[in-house]
Amino acid sequence: MFIKLTRSGPRRYLQLAESYRDENGRVKQRTIASLGRLEQIAPHLQTIVRGLHRVTAQELAPASTPSPAQTPDIRFEPAQALGDVWALDALWKELGFDQLAGVFRRGSSRRQIDVESLLRVLVFNRLCDPESKLGVLRWLERTCVPGIDSTTIQHQHLLRAMDALIDEQPAVDQVIASLLRPLIDVELSVVFYDLTTIRAEGLSEQPGDVRRHGRSKDGGIRRQFVLGVVQTAEGLPIHHEVFDGNVAETTTLAGTLERVMARFPIRRVIAVADRGLMSVDNLEALQAITTPSGEPLEFILAVPARRYGEFGERLRPMHEKRFAQASEELTDELDWNGHRLIVAHDPVRAAEQRTARDAAIQAIEEQADIWSERLDAQDIGQRSRGRPITDRSAAARLHHQVLEARLARFVRVDLEGPLLTWEINEQAKRGAELLDGKLLLVSNVPDMTPEQIVARYKSLADIERGFRVLKSEIEIGPVRHRLPDRIRAHASLCFIGLILHRVMRMRLRAADTGTSPERALEQLSRIQRHQVYLGDTAHRGISTVDAQQSALLKALGAAKPTESKQLPLL
Repeated sequence: MFIKLTRSGPRRYLQLAESYRDENGRVKQRTIASLGRLEQIAPHLQTIVRGLHRVTAQELAPASTPSPAQTPDIRFEPAQALGDVWALDALWKELGFDQLAGVFRRGSSRRQIDVESLLRVLVFNRLCDPESKLGVLRWLERTCVPGIDSTTIQHQHLLRAMDALIDEQPAVDQVIASLLRPLIDVELSVVFYDLTTIRAEGLSEQPGDVRRHGRSKDGGIRRQFVLGVVQTAEGLPIHHEVFDGNVAETTTLAGTLERVMARFPIRRVIAVADRGLMSVDNLEALQAITTPSGEPLEFILAVPARRYGEFGERLRPMHEKRFAQASEELTDELDWNGHRLIVAHDPVRAAEQRTARDAAIQAIEEQADIWSERLDAQDIGQRSRGRPITDRSAAARLHHQVLEARLARFVRVDLEGPLLTWEINEQAKRGAELLDGKLLLVSNVPDMTPEQIVARYKSLADIERGFRVLKSEIEIGPVRHRLPDRIRAHASLCFIGLILHRVMRMRLRAADTGTSPERALEQLSRIQRHQVYLGDTAHRGISTVDAQQSALLKALGAAKPTESKQLPLL
């Protein structure tokens, strides 16, 4: 049997019908009962259906579309980034930075804040989304840091944690040194040292202020402080120092290296520094430094480019004998004031420098020829577009272009004569070609070959990349703190962030992921923690981890994020 709906004009009737076969076997339908007009019985249909189910001892299935009164209240909370801080938290604990909690517990019993957790938040923020200390609170609203209830953190807590960091700085440095000590070769540690300038804001003057006006590495005179960083040949930062913004670079090296040697059990130190630290006075100061074992400090220093001209004639016989016909990079050495003068020649780089210089000189000559032809045309009465020029004005403009192109050594413009004249200094060009592609190093290391010394120095470029990370990804500056101790605390937080960044880079490279730490953190930040309320019941979960994110977590030594008691409630 089945329900049949029939029509009679505008009316519709509901009938109970069945199918049957007549005498000839044909299928037909017949009405068993008429239930009435549909419009009249529609309000009672549910009652009829429930009655039929009771008769058949079957329960009625719930309606597919519940009434509005039965629909549960669904509320979605804002998602929070989890994957990036999850990986950093795992790295923080694996390296042992959580041991800092013991330092601050021993330091003062009056502290009512968890200093280690607050410092962890500040360091993670520098790596994930650098913000001001007030901005950190906004960052925490959209981030889920494992084991930390961000709703209880206030701005003054962050500042008090920075003050505690400076109060316990010697103990903190000892803990960090103990964490890094197993990673340093005690037999031979090549130490790279360099400085950079960090711009500071504000006009106030504070006692012991490190914000001083000095020449910035980025150019110009600015209010700043100087940051010195020491790192190993493997690119691992092991020490940092904050100096006044107007400090002379050469005065910082000796004290910094002495503190590094006292903190780490190093039997031999080879200091590698860039051209800014090269001077005769500094060489004498370096020779006066000794290691804890009494051995003299060994060094590899680059000769500043401005002093290359002093070595031209000394290098000419070597160049003609070894480098003139070279097709690959070669090294050799000479004696210079009792030190080894290491010379590296790169023929490819030399050809590039020579070609670029010749092209620049040619462009100057072509412009000079154009002005000469125009002056000649003016002399015979021919007119040209634009205002007339004079020999003196053309000479002044040509001289200005020569200075802008930094070719004054090679192109001489006569500014006193009545006519536009210039000449090419061929002797200066030959002298420059002699020094093209060359790197000059001064060293007192006795048992390294010239090739090994050059390789050690070229690794110094890695510390420059570290400074770029500090200034771009970690955004150490500009610094808006007033108090000297707060500035030192800020630099210390950024230094710890640089350690984590370098360890991440090492592991990502070892796993051959082809991903930078910045890109890895950006990818992992897409792993989010969600919370949904169905009525009064909260349902929490973590977004799906894709294959690429899984590979990054594995490379960094972190497990996949899971919902656990360590994750704070939203």
